[in-house]
Amino acid sequence: MSQPIIETATVRLDADLGSTKDEVIRSLAGALVDAGRADDLDALVTDLMAREGKAATGMKGGIAIPHCKSEAISEPSLGFARLDPPVDFGAKDGPADLVLMIGAPAGGGKEHLKILATLARNLVRSEFVDALRAAATPEDAVAVIQGVLTPAADTSSSSSSSSTPSSASAASTGTTATSARATTTASGSDTGGGQPLRLVAVTACPTGIAHTYMAADSLDQEAARRGVELQVETQGSAGATPLDPAVIAAADAVIFATDVGVRDRGRFAGKPVVEYGVKKAIDSPARVLDEALAAAGDPDAKRVSAASGSGGDSSTGGSGSDEHWARGLQRAVMTGVSYMIPFVAAGGLLLALGFLFAGYDVAFVWEEVATGFTLTDLPGQVWYLDGEIVSAGTAGAEMLTHAGLRLYIGAVLFAIGQAAMGFMIAVLSGYIAYGLADRPGIAPGFVGGALSATLGAGFIGALVTGILAGYLVRWMTTWKTPRWLSGLMPVVLIPLLGSLAIGLLMFLLLGRPLASLTSAMESWLGGMSGSSVILLGIILGLMMCFDLGGPVNKAAYTFATAGLVADNPASLRIMAAVMAAGMVPPLAMGLATVVRKRLFSEVEQENGRAAFLLGASFITEGAIPFAAADPVRVIPSMMAGGAVTGALIMAFSVESYAPHGGLFVVFAISPVWGYLVAILAGMLVSTTAVILAKSARRDPAPVAAPAPATVAA
Repeated sequence: MSQPIIETATVRLDADLGSTKDEVIRSLAGALVDAGRADDLDALVTDLMAREGKAATGMKGGIAIPHCKSEAISEPSLGFARLDPPVDFGAKDGPADLVLMIGAPAGGGKEHLKILATLARNLVRSEFVDALRAAATPEDAVAVIQGVLTPAADTSSSSSSSSTPSSASAASTGTTATSARATTTASGSDTGGGQPLRLVAVTACPTGIAHTYMAADSLDQEAARRGVELQVETQGSAGATPLDPAVIAAADAVIFATDVGVRDRGRFAGKPVVEYGVKKAIDSPARVLDEALAAAGDPDAKRVSAASGSGGDSSTGGSGSDEHWARGLQRAVMTGVSYMIPFVAAGGLLLALGFLFAGYDVAFVWEEVATGFTLTDLPGQVWYLDGEIVSAGTAGAEMLTHAGLRLYIGAVLFAIGQAAMGFMIAVLSGYIAYGLADRPGIAPGFVGGALSATLGAGFIGALVTGILAGYLVRWMTTWKTPRWLSGLMPVVLIPLLGSLAIGLLMFLLLGRPLASLTSAMESWLGGMSGSSVILLGIILGLMMCFDLGGPVNKAAYTFATAGLVADNPASLRIMAAVMAAGMVPPLAMGLATVVRKRLFSEVEQENGRAAFLLGASFITEGAIPFAAADPVRVIPSMMAGGAVTGALIMAFSVESYAPHGGLFVVFAISPVWGYLVAILAGMLVSTTAVILAKSARRDPAPVAAPAPATVAA
């Protein structure tokens, strides 16, 4: 390390840093910037708050450990505050008076992460916490913290590979990744035949800096107190050395204390398991061990499914048994949407390119042209009637706009786009099921989605079949089967029985009602006119701008793309309204930073320049930095402009044949003037509203925004 991880300049004792965790975090982040340990306050605060959004960092005992990896951090750094008054960081037992803010460079190596892990481990040791509360001066606090970190730093800089019982040494040598901490065993925790019970555990949090290691040490201490043999695999940022297969095979039960998916979960197949979020292991290790010990002796205990697979990082693992079913369902649906969007974006843009080359009428004969001609046998003038190529002069027939190579290339592009779009419904359903049941849910989910497309149930059918398949397979993985049959469950029986069940449900019970509902909705949308269609445009515009790329925004986008059909004008207008409204927030914020610079900081002005390109590309998330810094003024202003744009799109009957691309696909939009006018009008409304709102605030000092997001809408 070129300098110590903490210095007196980053310590605040008995300080009032604000009444909310946001204020405390910003104050401590500012201390790191002032000390030269970080170079961008707003980017650092954004990264810290993003971690807070995943799970509260308040711990039992009046401690909080906000932490992150950030591009803004130049050296591994620690800010410490002893608060007066304490501030709520989300712990169940009350507010925190000790705040240790950990920052790690985003692209740094693993040695500094091991030192940060050592600090996190010591936070579950009462003598360390008591010493922090007793520190009389910043120098005393630094000495206490350096006292537990110095051994780790010394060891990490040496070439020694020996491990010691101390957590500091373990962290430094890297053996904490597999915490091989077999403890002395005592009577009372055995299998009934005199053999001590053996437990293994996996801990992991989203960042992998603090909670991962605190949970491991908390379980470790409780196991040592009881005389239970425990080995822990910490899947953290400092790396993870997997548990020895022999250790897993000998274990009587498994503990998963994670807020993310367990890597290679299939290694533990068949073992009794208890699952919790990582904070449960920190706050209530006794309860977690009680349940693990009980599961070890219970033949009916929940077991790790053989169908868990051996995938790598998976965010679909949920957060264990603590996750509320509604949160799990929302996560699964968003998983399905996130996997669907690449198919929609690629397929839709290819369709748009097909229109650019061959004209809009290629939609009626693309299949015959793409498969019936070749580069050496190009089509001439083509006439069509009712979607079929006919002879010239046929009554009622129309001639295609283009011919020759241009028509053929356009038809091929359109065919590729259609193939990609054809996966959309199946992918949505399949990955919703995956989000609920992991890999075993994919096959039944895809089958359900494919049948939804076949039977005309569309987007609604995909949602229903994905959810049903996910919950069905999740239940099937809990079946207790003979050992000889367990190996067939994930590769044969679950896919077979799950697909059969979903298929029968669709053909015999759900398919036709869902298809009728979809058809009725399409007819209703197609028959809308006047004020009703404008109201729909307003609603879609509000949804696109409400959370700027969040679940509501994605719901509106999915609704539009799932129903997009080239020969359905209503679906084309809905797509145009969604895309145009989604472009308004970043464009409006970019314009506002130009028109009224004094209302925005230098960082916000820089973000505004980036927002122009993001908005033009239909990346609504370009406005998130501004909304995060000032949500009360920004979000309502953006929604006002989005509503205006959605209404005008419907009023002008603008149609979009492309589901993505913003201003770069104007060739696939008609009429272009209506599209541009609607976007400009919404942009001006939002710009005016946000300028007025910011001008009216009492505090004229601008709050710097985080760095611009670049996630596609």
